[in-house]
Amino acid sequence: MKSIISITCLMIGVTAAAETLSNGVVLPDEWPPRPHLNYDPMPLPYLNEYRPPVIPIDNGRQLLVDSFLIEKSSLQRVAHQPRKLSENPVLKPETPLEMGNYGTPGASAKDGGMWWDPADGIFKMWYEAGWLNKMAYATSTDGIHWERPELDVVPGTNEIVPDIVADASTVWLDHFTDNPDERFKMFLRSPNSIPGSKERFNYGNCMVSADGIHWSKPARTGRCGDRSTVFYNPFRKVWVYSLRNAGNVAHSAIGRYRLYHESPDFMEGAKWDYDSLRFWCGADYLDRPDGYVNEKAQLYNLSAAPYESIMLALPQVHLGPDNAVCKARGVPKITELKVAYSRDGFNWDRTDRDVFICAERHPGAWDRGYVQSVGGICAIVGDQLWFYYIGFSGDESKRSNIYERNGMHDNGSTGIAVMRRDGFVSHNATDTVGELITRPVMFSGSHLFVNAACADGGDLKVEILDEDGNVIPGYETAKCVPVTGDSTIANVTWKGKKNLSALAGRPVKFRFVLSDGELYSFWVSPSEAGESGGYNAAGGPGFTGGVDTEGIKAYNIARKYHL
Repeated sequence: MKSIISITCLMIGVTAAAETLSNGVVLPDEWPPRPHLNYDPMPLPYLNEYRPPVIPIDNGRQLLVDSFLIEKSSLQRVAHQPRKLSENPVLKPETPLEMGNYGTPGASAKDGGMWWDPADGIFKMWYEAGWLNKMAYATSTDGIHWERPELDVVPGTNEIVPDIVADASTVWLDHFTDNPDERFKMFLRSPNSIPGSKERFNYGNCMVSADGIHWSKPARTGRCGDRSTVFYNPFRKVWVYSLRNAGNVAHSAIGRYRLYHESPDFMEGAKWDYDSLRFWCGADYLDRPDGYVNEKAQLYNLSAAPYESIMLALPQVHLGPDNAVCKARGVPKITELKVAYSRDGFNWDRTDRDVFICAERHPGAWDRGYVQSVGGICAIVGDQLWFYYIGFSGDESKRSNIYERNGMHDNGSTGIAVMRRDGFVSHNATDTVGELITRPVMFSGSHLFVNAACADGGDLKVEILDEDGNVIPGYETAKCVPVTGDSTIANVTWKGKKNLSALAGRPVKFRFVLSDGELYSFWVSPSEAGESGGYNAAGGPGFTGGVDTEGIKAYNIARKYHL
């Protein structure tokens, strides 16, 4: 009887027993949670009933993006956005393959993927060449200038997977597989229909590869809508299939939405039963409509990646106008990227509702509309995060409701937006002194590091308290060597103390005292190199795998790539 129950739970995607995550959060017995079918923001149980009394912090840099780690603060919380590169787009349609089958040019990784591959020491990108055409492969030594190698799949081109028309896709570099033949994973879905074909596609395909070029026979997935994607959650060791509802029928209350499915096995997980999928999330009333279009915001896609101690997502929010309007005008729809954080991999904190990467909206802009994320979410390049994203300029000279004659999907390209490492949210003290006290935390490391920026004359000092709020002798602010200047990896020390090893395994609180500066994150490293042990999203120069085991060594290697 027990095995039958386990099998049934696995089939419907529900875990039968509670699970404790590396951050101390205990998931409910029923997983995934029950549907949240309204236009309200998602509940965040890990900030309330599931928050652990003592938070383990060995799982990477501790980002102060929410209240999870914060007991008390007099600092000002400030959200930040990346800057778009003037060199954009870094990949645009140029080759015959990228001109597309219907004269609809594109070179856009939607989602596709962009990864730093430590095996070869280069950046690699998988993208859609031409709108609704074929997947292609490109490489770069600096992440800016891309080459299209001639492959043996379709000689003379950089095309891969020639037998499947590409639409929604994700390519994932799996650092944690034991099978070298499955180092790369791909989810690839054809469009709902192809001009000239009577077949309709309401399923995707999952494939694996040793080199990212030659792919296995595809396994057909269960039903799903277009713009479905996949990502890996290493905190729980599951593949998460972020699925648009099949049939693309919008829910009356929330419009477009996502369904959730998870599996520890990528290929086996493809065999989902659509009727057992759980509703996941949609946009909500805090997503402001576009002032010109004035349509209700909807969730077009939700892709994510593990970044340090959290799951990081860039929700793609659809603001309109309707397809028919865009076809008749030859312009792309307006979709933009916002930012979300999760500590359980399911519920998303979307406190920051300002647009993270915007659609420019005006004629001539390469990213006028259809701004979308790229698989892997961001690369870590020294003290910077590089967010690859795509956009479309459209073609207003092609105005028609006939697919092959409208410019709605023309000129898709790929660009980069850059921000400070860990730079999503800072806690600031401007022309004053403020403090932030953490909740009780526990660690096994020995060296405290911070990501902080202090103006001239400003500094950051740290005091360590016991669970009751009493200062631990030797770790007073008076003995702390002030952190000054601007660094994303600054070691905090105390006079007379070699390190924090005497406090390992003991619940403590950190009291950060900041004068005229910004605090972004903190972590306790096992060494003076400052490695965090956290996940590194799409990786970057100097990293050797999916976890930061390098610390300052990766910074030194990445200096020449700085933008």
